[in-house]
Amino acid sequence: MTQYKIDHADLALVLALVRGGTLARAAERLRVDVSTVFRSLRRLEQALGCLLFEKSRSGYLPNMAAQLLAQQAELAEKALEAARLGLEQGREAVSGTLRLTCTDAVLHGLLLPALARFMPAYPALELELTTSNDFANLSRRDADVALRLTTAPPGHLVGRCLGPVPYVLCAAQGYLARHPGRDPAQMAWIAPDDFLPNHPSVAWRRQLYPEVQPVYRCNSTLSVAQLVRAGLGVAVLPAFLVKAEEGIEVLEADLPGCASALWLLTRPDCRALRSVTTLFEELGTYIRLPGGASQSG
Repeated sequence: MTQYKIDHADLALVLALVRGGTLARAAERLRVDVSTVFRSLRRLEQALGCLLFEKSRSGYLPNMAAQLLAQQAELAEKALEAARLGLEQGREAVSGTLRLTCTDAVLHGLLLPALARFMPAYPALELELTTSNDFANLSRRDADVALRLTTAPPGHLVGRCLGPVPYVLCAAQGYLARHPGRDPAQMAWIAPDDFLPNHPSVAWRRQLYPEVQPVYRCNSTLSVAQLVRAGLGVAVLPAFLVKAEEGIEVLEADLPGCASALWLLTRPDCRALRSVTTLFEELGTYIRLPGGASQSG
């Protein structure tokens, strides 16, 4: 094995060539000429005693060694960016990787619009997003933070309530035009399947419309909403998924006994992490629930 000590310039060279794919693009990224990139690559490969790239018609293809160096170069790049931000902001920059879990409905209806507003301010922070319908992710330490619709969060987790989440009975305007009587009992119902047997919308329907048998059953609330938008029937949905501009009309609001709340949760061992506290602050500020602002809990 070589005793050569790789420096920052070597990592920058490999990363530029991996990203660019050609000597010309790498030279443009490094702001040097093509011959300098070629000579530097030859020198590095000779010093390491191994090839890093395979020359092909399409350009330079990195081998496993080059990919490993490029990964380390990206980590160094992020560390430098975090240090720069820290100096500019006069404090430690928020960095690292956080794993966040939520349902697909919360992801598309609430989380993504919020992330688009504040994440550009944290270039050194990475989020790994997964969708799930239970709390097992945090219990198994598969995730660090969870956004959950619930009225009773598990006692072993800590966090805050961002506000109540009302449910509404709704249908597409096109579907309602074909059913002028507007009697929900006479309409085709769309509902969650057995993956959520105790969902508040299921309990409300069974109490108010005990004779109704759903025509469509879906394995996610987001899928229920998509079928409603497609004009296939009526359904109970969280209000944040119902948008008038998408042609959805509310038939009944403030459904008795059919409500939930949005909780932002983490494990006790994570709550003091700077990245977690920052994410809590930003999500508490930018997540918008129908009917009011976020609330502390």
